[in-house]
Amino acid sequence: MKTYTHLFFDLDHTLWDFDKNSEAALRTLYHEYELDKRGITDFDELFKVYIVHNDKLWERYRKGFIKRDELRWKRMWLMLLDFKVADTALAHELSTAYLEILPTQTLLVPHAKEILDHCKGRYQMHLVTNGFETTQRLKLQYSGIARYFTHLITSERSNSMKPYPEIFEYALKMTNATADESIMIGDAIDIDILGAINAGWDTVYYNPHQLPHERKPTYEVKHLEELIRIF
Repeated sequence: MKTYTHLFFDLDHTLWDFDKNSEAALRTLYHEYELDKRGITDFDELFKVYIVHNDKLWERYRKGFIKRDELRWKRMWLMLLDFKVADTALAHELSTAYLEILPTQTLLVPHAKEILDHCKGRYQMHLVTNGFETTQRLKLQYSGIARYFTHLITSERSNSMKPYPEIFEYALKMTNATADESIMIGDAIDIDILGAINAGWDTVYYNPHQLPHERKPTYEVKHLEELIRIF
C-alpha cells in the first residue's frame, strides 16, 4: 500500500456535519423569528427547501454565475418564497443571523475525531474547502478540531475552488507537498474527488450513502473509521 505524507481533508459533510449543524442553526432562527406565525408551520419541510436552494446556489457560485453575498441571502429569500413569504428584508436578517450561529455548531461526522486522533503525528493534515475563510475557521475552533491541521486552504485564499486545478496547485505550494505524496479525502465525487484526480492526486471518496458513480477514486469508504485500514 502506498505511503502518504500529506492528508488533505474536505471539511463540510466529510468531518463537520453540515446537515445536522445547519438544521440546528435554522431551527433556532425558525423559533426566534417566529416563522410559524408567517404561515410556515412545518420546520422539517422548511429545512428540506433550504437544502435544495443552498445546493443549487452553491453550484452556481462554483461556476462563477453569482457572488458570495448573493448566495448567502438569496438562499433564504428563495426558501421563504416557496412558502409565499415575499420579504427581502427578512431574508437578509435571516442570512446574517444564520451565518453568526452556524459556525458555532459543533457536531462532527461519526468517527471524525477518532480518525484525526489516529492520524495525528503520523501525517501532516490539512483542509481544502470551498467554504469561506472566517466561517470555516470558526467551525474548526468551536468544534475543537483546529489543532489537527497545519494549513487551511480555502477558495477565498487560493482564488480558486474545487474542482478546479488551481486550488490543488495552491495547496501543494502552501504545504510544500508533492502530488505523489498527497491524498484528498472528501464526500463530493465531482468536486473533491474528480478535482483531485485531475490534479494527479490519489483520493478517498467518503460515500456514506453509497451513491452510484462512474469515477475511479483510489479508495472508497462508507464510514470514516474505515480510513484506519488505509492510513
